[in-house]
Order: sequence, then structure tokens, then C-alpha cells
Amino acid sequence: MDPVITAGLDGSPESRSAALWAAGEAHLRRCTLRLLHAWVLLAPSEQEGTAGADQNYWARRIVDDAQEEIRRHYPDLPVCEDLVAEDPGAALLAAAAESDLLVLGSRGMAPVAAYFLGDTGLHVMARAGGPVVLVRTRDDAAEDTGKPWPPPSAQGDVVLALSLHGPCDQLFEFAFDAAARRGVRLRAVHGRSLPVQAYAPWGIDPDVGEELAAEARKELRDALRPWRAKFPGVDLTETVHLESPARVVLRAAGGAGLLVTGRRQKRPALAPPFGPVLQAALHHAPCPVAVVPHE
Repeated sequence: MDPVITAGLDGSPESRSAALWAAGEAHLRRCTLRLLHAWVLLAPSEQEGTAGADQNYWARRIVDDAQEEIRRHYPDLPVCEDLVAEDPGAALLAAAAESDLLVLGSRGMAPVAAYFLGDTGLHVMARAGGPVVLVRTRDDAAEDTGKPWPPPSAQGDVVLALSLHGPCDQLFEFAFDAAARRGVRLRAVHGRSLPVQAYAPWGIDPDVGEELAAEARKELRDALRPWRAKFPGVDLTETVHLESPARVVLRAAGGAGLLVTGRRQKRPALAPPFGPVLQAALHHAPCPVAVVPHE
């Protein structure tokens, strides 16, 4: 199968922004962009007609309008439209399995369930076998203008959020490849909360703090070493902070073009589907967020 990036559309400004971002990514990767709209009440066959006579009129209008906007910015990009008479969650999960990347709109600081198509985005992210990117509208773009994100290479650095809790090769591969394609710096960041023994009556014990920081820097350096060798052309920086990992990641995401964070596919039965860093990123990161599932 030829490489495909799928953008989910529901007619919202967030999904239109996601489709334009996905178009830039598809142009960068030289692959096909698939515009997907799923609705269980789609008629089995397409019919020409007006909004009042054609059951599929508005579904086609959503996809056609997005494609028209994309054509203005990326006239040579291969684009295919896909109207699917299925539950959106099931259709997006199937698309994720067939695509190099699934791109959805995000409402940013709304409650955690209020993403693309209500809680559908949350459902898809928690179960998708491949990377999912969440994109919000640009702060400087009016909702009705469809102003696109700039080309990926002009968006800023790629930030890689690392927990260092076990192997995560898929996460490394995605982040290094994204930075290499864009020709931008990759900033690997790691935050580690201080344990109780690091605190003294007068504040943080500097000796304990430095020992913990040195240990974290070594772990980060060791984890990145094979990927430095695999991607020698990537400009890589490493940063460790002894504070809340979520705070570290959000600070690093300021001014970034893409934040890459992981989602462990195997989590304890009663654990929430997303950890605190990922939840913070989905709520507050100002840039697109790539969620990469890994072991």
C-alpha cells in the first residue's frame, strides 16, 4: 500500500486546521492525503442534489471544502476523499491501521473528553496502533479563513518528551525522523520529580539534587546514543530538569513546531489511558502533539 496520511474531518474549525497541517506533512513526506468523514447515516450511494434533497450533501460539502482549501496551498498534492457510513471511532481506528499517520483536530484547553467528535478522539488515541497527531486552530487564524500552518520545516524545533521508563524505540524513531525530514533541531527533554530524601529543612539538598541530575543525564544520554548514530545529521540537544515532568514538557513546547510524546500500549488494568504528561500536553501544548504508541 502506498504511504497515506489520514485527516479526520467533522466540519469544525479544529478539523479543518488539522487537515491543512496534514496536507503540509503529506507534502513533506511525498505521500497521499486522505480526507475522511464518517457518519453512520450516510446514504449507501451518492446522489446529486441540494441540501434538502441529498442525504449526503453536507458530508460531501465538509470534505470538498477542505480539499478546495488544500488545493490552494498544495496544488500538486495527491488527495483522496473518503465518506464512510460507520461510527466515527471505528472508522478512524481502521484508518489509523492503514495510515502512516492519523491527524485529528483538538480543542486544546477544553475538558479532556471534548476533542474531535466529542470523546471520539480520546477513544481513538487510546487504541490506535500507530501515531496520532492532534492539531488545534492557529491562534492568529480566523476560523473562517482556513489559514494554514506554515510548512513543517518553518514551524520550529521538534521536542521529544522522554520518561526513560523502559524501551520506546517507536517514539525515538518518529521524533528523529520528523526532525530529519524538517531539517530542524530535535530537543530531547526529561523531567524528574525530586524524591522526599532530596529535601532538607532549608530546601533542596544540593548534593542529593546534583547526584539525581547526573544520574538522569546519564540515562538520557545512554538512551539517545544509538539514535544519534542512526541519525547523524540531526542537531540534537538534551535537557534534564528536576521538577514536574509535565511542567518541563509544556515549557519546552513553547515555540516548538511539534511535540512528540509516547503512550504505552500495555498499562495496568485500572490505570488511566494517559499519563499526566500526555494529559497536560493535550490540554495546554501550543503546538501540534504527536502521540506515538510503544511497548
